[in-house]
Amino acid sequence: MKYQLILFCLLCPIFLVAQNNTKKGVAVEGYDVVAYFNDSSAKGSNKFQSEYEGVIYKFSSAENKKVFLDNPEEYLPAYGGWCAYAMGATGDKVDIDPKTFEIRNGKLYLFYNKLFTNTLNSWLEENPEKLIPVADENWNKLKE
Repeated sequence: MKYQLILFCLLCPIFLVAQNNTKKGVAVEGYDVVAYFNDSSAKGSNKFQSEYEGVIYKFSSAENKKVFLDNPEEYLPAYGGWCAYAMGATGDKVDIDPKTFEIRNGKLYLFYNKLFTNTLNSWLEENPEKLIPVADENWNKLKE
């Protein structure tokens, strides 16, 4: 699985300069980052949206929007919303499927899940506790 991801990264380079993985300035493809912490991937609404650090976050309810605004740092996805497995395995910014996620130690991790490759499975097989420090280091280098 790791080699499939590496091949994908080589064949489909991402030429994005933005630190956060956004589509038209919207985080997590418009999914509600607070809902993930209730073990749900829920599409956010234009009716309940807010901007934080130049990125628009959408929420499925006014309550989730308020929860986010009370403590946004708690709900931000790891690695700017890029694929956590790719960040740990190769240090690359790879898009995600917003329905493929894990909450680990109070942090939201998102994963690529397309073209017969679900990197959440690779993440779990390769031991997240070993991948997280590497991904953290790779992300810190990318942010510089």
